[in-house]
Amino acid sequence: MKPLLIKLLITLTLSAPLHSTYAGESILVQSTTSTANSGLYDFILPLFEQQTNIKVNVVAVGTGQAIRNARNCDADVLLVHAKSSEEKFVEEGYGVQRLDLMYNDFVIVGPQNDPADINEADNATDALSKIAAGKALFASRGDNSGTHKKEVSLWQATSIDPTTDSGRWYRETGSGMGATLNVSVGMNAYTLTDRATWISFNNKQQHKILLEGDSTLFNQYGVILVNEKKCPDTNSHAGQKFIDWMTSPEGQQRIAQFTLDDQQLFYPNAAPQ
Repeated sequence: MKPLLIKLLITLTLSAPLHSTYAGESILVQSTTSTANSGLYDFILPLFEQQTNIKVNVVAVGTGQAIRNARNCDADVLLVHAKSSEEKFVEEGYGVQRLDLMYNDFVIVGPQNDPADINEADNATDALSKIAAGKALFASRGDNSGTHKKEVSLWQATSIDPTTDSGRWYRETGSGMGATLNVSVGMNAYTLTDRATWISFNNKQQHKILLEGDSTLFNQYGVILVNEKKCPDTNSHAGQKFIDWMTSPEGQQRIAQFTLDDQQLFYPNAAPQ
């Protein structure tokens, strides 16, 4: 049995059940906000649940929190986007195996007038250097999510520590991607976001993508079965069925079919199992 707190979190996280009743099994997936907020699960889960009679409950949080929850055995499956942290999770025995699932990319968005001229930058680190040099407002998630981890790695490549200016031009929201985008728009600030969340974000106003296409902005998602040797209550049978389906040709095709405004949000790249 999962803790009561997680059961409550599931209820609050899912706005409406995909099916009214389930006679079969259920699993708990700790996931990123980007996959949930984009609408991907609403698109793919009904088909999986219909075929398997396995109810999928999703808790959407930042990658760092999702991994912590899974370490606390509050998950059957982990679906996140911070490969080094995922590999460490498996190496420490909490996960059975990490598999590539799908990818998209990160982009830097900002006000249309682009005060730091990052539209002329050669790459992401050049763009961040321009933002820091001009002390242009930058909104960071600051929440140890996969997106925040990527942002930190990009700052490290510039040899600039923006946290020394925390509260001035560098603003840490401690919030999810949607909330951070709202802050960014409200302050006319730059921010790093995954493309799927940006496409599905409804409050763009005068903000737009100003830096994209850099190979360092690649955004890989992985999926991991929680190890029942560490967490005896893990529903390994149903969790493995979910992973097998998501990485199967049918699941991969379903991911590829998910679009918004004629734009594909995720690109499947699971290796044949």
